[in-house]
Amino acid sequence: MLRLRKAASTILVALAATAAVSVPSTAEPLVAAPTAAPYVDITMPTPSLVDVANATGQKVFTLAFVLADSTGCNPSWGGTIPLDDPRILDDIRALRAMGGEVIVATGGAAGPYLEYTCDSAEALAGAYRKILDTVGTNHLDVDVEATIPQDLVNQALAQVQDERGTSVSYTMRVQGDDYGMDPYSLQVLRSAAAHGVDVLVNPMTMEFGTSRPDWGDAVIAAAEASLGQMREIWPGMSDADLKRRLGVTPMIGRNYNGKVFELDHARRLVDWANANHIGLVAFWSAGRDNGSCPGGGVSPTCSGIAQDTFEFTSITHGFTG
Repeated sequence: MLRLRKAASTILVALAATAAVSVPSTAEPLVAAPTAAPYVDITMPTPSLVDVANATGQKVFTLAFVLADSTGCNPSWGGTIPLDDPRILDDIRALRAMGGEVIVATGGAAGPYLEYTCDSAEALAGAYRKILDTVGTNHLDVDVEATIPQDLVNQALAQVQDERGTSVSYTMRVQGDDYGMDPYSLQVLRSAAAHGVDVLVNPMTMEFGTSRPDWGDAVIAAAEASLGQMREIWPGMSDADLKRRLGVTPMIGRNYNGKVFELDHARRLVDWANANHIGLVAFWSAGRDNGSCPGGGVSPTCSGIAQDTFEFTSITHGFTG
């Protein structure tokens, strides 16, 4: 995910912990409650989770990104901020007191990833446990924008999921709206299926190639193509179950490929997501969800288009699945 998003995560993004499970690719899958969960670059001081929730009613967010710190296999926000940072944990506690919840994302556009810094599945599982225990959540998103040792990572995820029933999502790069996710993303997902990790698949519907003139149509087409790829990886799942394991995450406003995700595109995406009963709608990012730089370039702090503050968040809050 762009860290700004320079790049923008899964399975199951649920609002409550599920029973511990290790699901083979042909088994009847676990079905979690659908949710909207916009990304927030929690390493930035604003906006606070509580401020966004008060302004929009949106109370579930994906926090980006937990990375390895300078000592190695030790999780920290952005690789530099301690996991128990009081500002961040106090904001999470205040959101939770309002009835909210958070998903914690690892990986992203910048390293160092925990996934390739931790040298064993047990060490990585320990890092994941530390994240979940410190933040007080049971929802983990792995944002894959670099090569990872996928079998090691999926062994760790399977271990944590078996122990805790952790909801796991994979956020994946999209190659094109007709193709879907890139070949490496498919390798990671096949490994997840082989290791029995029950995952929600969250394609980053941004920065990909398209011949479609309408970017909103292209974003929906990329999600549909990704769903087709999931059918091949999990052939034993029903279409409804696969859709419950599909997310979609565009980058609001201006993208680096010159495309612009408009407010009307967001409305159409939410309508499509509700009609298809998918599992997750997110976007990068709440910190960009304002119109303070209309006509400008791509920025980590504004969308680059004319809009009201948190208008994309308010639209996404209309996703109910």
